[in-house]
Amino acid sequence: MTKIYLIRHCEAIGNQYRLFQGGLNCDITKLGQTQLDFLTERFKDVQIDAMYTSPLIRAQKTAFAVLGDRFMDVKIDNDLREINAGIFDGKPFAESFDTNAEMADAWYHHPQDFAPEGGEAMRDAYERIYNVILKIAEENPDKTVGIALHGGVIRCLLARIFYGTIEKLGDVAWTENTAVALLDYEDGKFTVEYWNDHTHLPDEFLPVRHRLSTFMQKVDEVK
Repeated sequence: MTKIYLIRHCEAIGNQYRLFQGGLNCDITKLGQTQLDFLTERFKDVQIDAMYTSPLIRAQKTAFAVLGDRFMDVKIDNDLREINAGIFDGKPFAESFDTNAEMADAWYHHPQDFAPEGGEAMRDAYERIYNVILKIAEENPDKTVGIALHGGVIRCLLARIFYGTIEKLGDVAWTENTAVALLDYEDGKFTVEYWNDHTHLPDEFLPVRHRLSTFMQKVDEVK
């Protein structure tokens, strides 16, 4: 069995200012660095045989925090990147959606149909992220793998594992910054042990905007 830790990146500037980050390569915040310190402590005694990351700096810094003092090549895979939001990238959410009611409705009510001008359709991201995680799993039989990546792509992957269809994407909650999911891969199938686990973070290091979200969701809580 291959075990895969999916780690969402720490807080980045786009999170802090409520920007549509997408493919925007924002650096991390001071709070984000503190979150990474706790993440390093969480993983210090966890076996990691291989480490992968999105090319975006917020994910790369998260990957190195997971490794801590361990010396290991970190493999950058472009297919682990966040969805490219095209004309919305780098803009405040409110500003973006005030000028595009169709895409605002898709994002909030049927995200599987989100397809921003100049960017990547959510349906394409859904296929991309499954294919790259499957490739990584196949490359690492019976190993433990860490992958630093993004909230949107984690959500796409979980929708596929839980429901087998992107049509249920809106039923998958967003995960917190540095939250961890643990997948098992065996006989061509992924299962989820847990997800959105941010128990390594004291409450004061969770952004206020997120404190009402689910603390941790286990597979049996997904309906």
